[in-house]
Amino acid sequence: MRPQHGLTLIELITTVSIVAILATVAVPSFSDLRHDSERTTAVNGFIHALFLARSEAIKRGQVVSICKSVDGSTCAHKPAQWQGGWIVFANTDRDDLPVRDTNEPILLVHSGWAGGVITSNREAYSFRPYQQAVVNGTLVFCDPRGSADARAIIISHTGRPRVAHRDSSNRPLKCAG
Repeated sequence: MRPQHGLTLIELITTVSIVAILATVAVPSFSDLRHDSERTTAVNGFIHALFLARSEAIKRGQVVSICKSVDGSTCAHKPAQWQGGWIVFANTDRDDLPVRDTNEPILLVHSGWAGGVITSNREAYSFRPYQQAVVNGTLVFCDPRGSADARAIIISHTGRPRVAHRDSSNRPLKCAG
């Protein structure tokens, strides 16, 4: 008698069924993990930009601004969105609504976040070397999962950011649509 090599049909069907069940359970978890990772990367990228702008304003002794930018070299105000990207630059002429001129050095370019929407109650953020008044604002990072999984960066009047699950009034975050 020769030894048999391979699987029976029942063994094969059982194995495929177990793999299918495990895949059905695992795929949503991997999707959530991917969304969490992408959102965290976007939030951390903006936090980095805030800390850079704040420290460069003090180091340089001049205004440093963060604004929305879709091309990585100019500020794009309305109707541009923050998820399209942002730049940090030395705002040497102290524009009130920051506009980057060709002679103003770019300190950081961030390409943005394709996986979600970033809303803010401000068009731009400017840090001054000695007075930090009116830097405060809130940015909300929403992915396709909606408000329950949103994160906010809340910037105090001194320019210090914090990440939160709720808004500055301790209400749930709101995502559009």
